[in-house]
Amino acid sequence: MADVKIIVGLGNPGPQYARNRHNLGFQVIDILARRHNIDLSRSQNKARFGDGFISQRRTPDPGNPFGGLAERQKVLLVKPITYMNNSGEAVVPLMRYYDVTVENLLVIHDDLDLASAQLRLRPGGGSGGQNGIKSIIRLLGGEQGFARARMGIGRPPGRMNPADYVLQNFSADEENEFGLLRETAADAVEYWLFEGVQAAMNKFNG
Repeated sequence: MADVKIIVGLGNPGPQYARNRHNLGFQVIDILARRHNIDLSRSQNKARFGDGFISQRRTPDPGNPFGGLAERQKVLLVKPITYMNNSGEAVVPLMRYYDVTVENLLVIHDDLDLASAQLRLRPGGGSGGQNGIKSIIRLLGGEQGFARARMGIGRPPGRMNPADYVLQNFSADEENEFGLLRETAADAVEYWLFEGVQAAMNKFNG
C-alpha cells in the first residue's frame, strides 16, 4: 500500500472499556472513521482497523462552487486488540506489512501527567510511563521517532490507584470538556497528515 500513514488510537478492547479514560485513543479513531466513512471491521496482526482516504480541507473559495477540497492521504486507522500493555504487538507488524516508517506513524493516547482535557502533540521521545507507548517503542527496537497526540486526563484524586483511575468512565460533567477534546484531537490528526508534526504542534499546543 503506497504512501500510507498509520494513525493508532490506544485503548483496551471490549464494550466494558469503551468509555474509559484509558480509551481516549480508541474514541478519537471512532471520530475519524465517522468523519471520513472508514470501516473499522478489518482484522490483522492483533489489530482492528480500516483503510481509506482523508482529504485536506482548505478555506472555501467563493469562486469555486465545489468548495475547498484539496489533496487526500491514504490512511490506516488502527485499534490494537491486544490490551494496552501489549499495543506494540498490533502496531509494529502492521507497520512492517505495509512498509510504513516511523515518520508516517501517529499514536493517540491518554496521559496521566498532562492536565485534564489538555492536548499536546510531540514528534517523539520516551514513553513517559504510558505502557502502550512503551510496548511500541520496545518492539520497534528502541526507535522513538513517531508522533504522539497526548490527551491529558490528570492525576487521580486523593490516594486512588492510577490503574483504577484510568479504567473509570468520564463523569457527566467531564464529558462536556472531553467531548470537545476528542474533536480537537481529530482535527489535530488531520492537520498532522498534511502539514507535519511541527506545524500541528504550533497550531494545537497553545
